[in-house]
Amino acid sequence: MYSWSQSLTFSSAGAWDEAFTGLHGAGRISVPDRDAPWTGRLEWQRSHAYGLALCSGGREVVERDARHIRSDPRGAYELLVPLAGTARVEQGPSATGIRPGQMVLCDVDRPMTFAHDAGFLSVAFMMSGEDVAVRSRVAAAGPQLLDGTRGLGRVVRQLTATLHEEREQLTEPAFDIACDRLLDLVCLAAEGGGDTVPSGQRATVEAAIRRHVRRHACDADLDVASIARALGWSVRHVQKVLQGAGTTARDLIRRERLNVARARLAGAGWAAYSIAEIAHSCGFASHASFATAFRAEFGMTPREARPPTSRRRA
Repeated sequence: MYSWSQSLTFSSAGAWDEAFTGLHGAGRISVPDRDAPWTGRLEWQRSHAYGLALCSGGREVVERDARHIRSDPRGAYELLVPLAGTARVEQGPSATGIRPGQMVLCDVDRPMTFAHDAGFLSVAFMMSGEDVAVRSRVAAAGPQLLDGTRGLGRVVRQLTATLHEEREQLTEPAFDIACDRLLDLVCLAAEGGGDTVPSGQRATVEAAIRRHVRRHACDADLDVASIARALGWSVRHVQKVLQGAGTTARDLIRRERLNVARARLAGAGWAAYSIAEIAHSCGFASHASFATAFRAEFGMTPREARPPTSRRRA
């Protein structure tokens, strides 16, 4: 259904090594006895933008150092969501043990060590490092330990597990849309340390801005001035908050309009509308500018984002 989808079981450590490093990046895998029988399972689903992978296997230590990163750079982050067992993650000066109810967000292109016991079962949410950095400098700054027992962290944990369970029931555009929203929540949870509401005034203001933009993305007059007016803050304050988050009102509005357009292109309710009509409904002034922005954002044309039955409408 997507560019890469597999469910495999393994009886030897050698075959496991090849599949695991192919999915997560080159590394050195150590096990207690390489000649002993091995039982492992990998299930993964990937679109062009995101990936989800369920992993279970015997006791092992995975090391990804600078040499591995140079030979196999990924430009990606992974959110590790334990479902059973315990593990330990070390990256830079940070080292933490994780178990069900805890999650860790790591930059795959920074040296790290990952070790787990024989009963470990987890789902990894894989995303572009650039997409993380655009949303949150805090999330992108280094390994983030998230509390998955309450608030946003609990929503993230449950949504990650559910998305993996239901992945084969989703079209690729629907999968990407769900992952977009999941990534938004991951970054908000990282900003707030897992609290129900992101801590600090800046994070609270940023969340309100993003919520307003999401609700009014297709309004023709949506801009930084209208956002500030609607939320009761100055234009300068809105600009400063978004600058601290590594974005601007213009970029935030464009991204959200593109997300709405992608959902409409994939939806049956918009099948009778042309791409140009959908672009206009989402606030884009021209078909050409919309097509250029869409391809830059999602790596595909608007036409490719439509179900086959709808592609006759240009």
